Amino acid sequence: MNALLTDEYQLTMLEACLHEGMTSQAVFELYVRRLPPQRNYLVAAGLEQALELLETLTLDGAELDWLACRPGTSARTVDCLRHWRFEGDVDAMPEGTVFFPDEPVLRITAPLHQAQFVETRLLNIVHYQTLVASKASRIVTAAEGRPVVDFGLRRAPGAEAGLYAARAAYIAGFAATATSAAGLRYGIPVVGTMTHSYVQAHASELQAFEAYARSQTRRPVLLVDTYDVDAALAQVVPLVRRLADDGIPVAGVRIEGGDLARHARTARTLFDRAGLDGLDIFASGELDEHRIARLLADAAPIDAFGVGTALAASSDAPALETVYKLQSYAGEPCRKRAGSQVSWPGLRQVDRFLGPDGHMAYDRIRRDGERTSGGAPLLAPVMRGGRRVGPAPTLQDIRRHHQAQMRLLPARLRGLMPDDGSRYPVQISDGLRSLASSLAASDCRGRSEADALP
Repeated sequence: MNALLTDEYQLTMLEACLHEGMTSQAVFELYVRRLPPQRNYLVAAGLEQALELLETLTLDGAELDWLACRPGTSARTVDCLRHWRFEGDVDAMPEGTVFFPDEPVLRITAPLHQAQFVETRLLNIVHYQTLVASKASRIVTAAEGRPVVDFGLRRAPGAEAGLYAARAAYIAGFAATATSAAGLRYGIPVVGTMTHSYVQAHASELQAFEAYARSQTRRPVLLVDTYDVDAALAQVVPLVRRLADDGIPVAGVRIEGGDLARHARTARTLFDRAGLDGLDIFASGELDEHRIARLLADAAPIDAFGVGTALAASSDAPALETVYKLQSYAGEPCRKRAGSQVSWPGLRQVDRFLGPDGHMAYDRIRRDGERTSGGAPLLAPVMRGGRRVGPAPTLQDIRRHHQAQMRLLPARLRGLMPDDGSRYPVQISDGLRSLASSLAASDCRGRSEADALP
């Protein structure tokens, strides 16, 4: 990973910290300040790539040469980066965990100059995958058990984002991706159908269907909305029978334009009358969780969905207010207070409490080490001294963890609309409130006014 893919002020801060000798232990926490209006919960994702960044971040010769010639960069800073190795600790929520505002998802404990230098990329990695996983989880809920495929690469904000979107969507329950490289890198099932251009390049639609099916004999899916959907569907029935006689089983048809519900009903009626009830109807084209929910509420006989733009761009909530804040330096708690951006000080832990029905009842944010009982802590050690504490979970493990989390989430919060009642309760412990109140008003570590507490 390119070490200079960062904000310029990370370099100026590194220079300043080294110049002053400010290399004592610092603690930063990454969290989301508030939920978008369209969300009831968020899904943590991106931890694996964050740890990979911390383990492997180095600077190559060209980067070091550029820094050496950069005005304001001292030989001391260049030498620090030449021998860079992250030496810190990381505590984090497992990927796939459902979480809420102000709850730390990731905690970095390291010398100040190291913990500060990695801020930008950590935010970049965790923010985007969390954004997409949170959107994908809603889409999976809307699909009511029907497979959903990621079509997001072509609308993702860059190639890396396309790969991250495929991974985050799979964590949240998507069945497959159309991004081939995600199959290679992450082992995600990869699927693909055919293009309109392929149909248009043939003398007839029927000729295109048959040629495609004979070249892709492993359960091909035929794209039927290049010209007239009804006419195309009428040609599919005899073709499917003929191909079956030749040992080529057609999996189904894909429709991505027009009145999806009406076209799906037409297709299902034709297939059922012909005794082809095994053919699936796959819908795509500007779908999101709300449109999928409407299609299913209208009893559209659709078996699977493809979602692209709405997923990769998280179009209804394209950003989260994700921050990375200093909680402690040299053993002293720190707190930001300016304006509405008030933070809770010190090292924090999140405990989750379940109700009598087995569903999540409330979370409590407390001081790390503060005595508590009954709740399950969500942050766990994942790195010590710059090295992982154990083997990374598989993507399947992470996916199963998210499924378990969704079973714990109250039904009212799994819905697509914001909860009309109170938001999921997140309490602040007495110990954390006491710490915030006790900080001196005269330094950068916070102020003591009780009315400033968030």
